[in-house]
Amino acid sequence: MEKLPRKELIFDMLEKEPNDVFLNYALAMEHLATGDYTDADAQFKKVLEINPSYLPCYYQLGQVNEKLNHTDIALGYYKLGVALAQSQNNKKALGELNEAIWMLED
Repeated sequence: MEKLPRKELIFDMLEKEPNDVFLNYALAMEHLATGDYTDADAQFKKVLEINPSYLPCYYQLGQVNEKLNHTDIALGYYKLGVALAQSQNNKKALGELNEAIWMLED
């Protein structure tokens, strides 16, 4: 039996569970890993439509938009992530998001 590529496996699972946050996030990360930044951007946004409190998306959307040379949009996502990280008392994410902001504004 031939092994399916990871992206295809995720697509297959998403057919059965289209609103699964983890599967949608995993697909976005696969797009990111292969340099498909526009698809990654759209997929991360879909994750946030399903669950706007999914904190890792804000950092990843910032990263994707940096790669797409959309600095202002990237900063916006990082700042939204900071607010969410503060409300979730997630110090690690807060530090990563603040560092990303600092790097962009430097």
